[in-house]
Amino acid sequence: MDTAAIIESFLEFKDEKNIDRITLMGLLKKAFQALLIKQYGSDENFDIVVNANKGDLQIFQNLLIVEDGTLIDQNAEIELSEALKVEDDFEVGETIAVEKKIIDFGRRAIQTIGQNLRARVQEHEYEITVNNYKDRLHEIISGEVHHIKAREMILLDESDTELILPRDQQIPSDFFRKGDTVRAIIKDVLFNKGKPRIIISRTHTSFLERLFELEIPEVADGLIVIKNVKRIPGEKAKVSVES
Repeated sequence: MDTAAIIESFLEFKDEKNIDRITLMGLLKKAFQALLIKQYGSDENFDIVVNANKGDLQIFQNLLIVEDGTLIDQNAEIELSEALKVEDDFEVGETIAVEKKIIDFGRRAIQTIGQNLRARVQEHEYEITVNNYKDRLHEIISGEVHHIKAREMILLDESDTELILPRDQQIPSDFFRKGDTVRAIIKDVLFNKGKPRIIISRTHTSFLERLFELEIPEVADGLIVIKNVKRIPGEKAKVSVES
């Protein structure tokens, strides 16, 4: 498998994960930087050139040209005789950029890059999810009950994102089965073990406010303003309004 085929295999993530090519190539560059650091201890004398539009990536190792027989660090230096095979006018003390073929890293390293890329793509998706839902705090959201646990209920929204409805955020009279559609407000967006947790609530005062806005046109239009809400979920509520 040549370099072009290897890069193309990595770009298959684009369709699988619904991520744009430019972002994916940026994540791939970071994956290669991690590999270089692991293999060479540093990526300081390497340049990774990315052409996102063409889906191309090249790696160059910058080596200091030294006299033959004086090579100390082969990861940072190259003998003059070897440099002259590339161009016949190089001199000692100059720097030469030698291209490193991706295939030369070996099959195991390429597999490692693939795993690293998958992890970075997943992190990128989690970051997008968190940012999207943080912008929607206290907004009403609907989800379908996926499964029910002792302490919480797991729902899936229209984009198949997991929504967590804890037992203490449910109205005491709530009774739902798998497949039921449930409305609640987005209460919190947290990270737990590297994964986003979208916490929703049916007991928060904002839930009642949003329901008023949905059901009463005058509230939605701003003709009536909700000033304060007090409620005992499932029992009673008191709403102060101003016209």
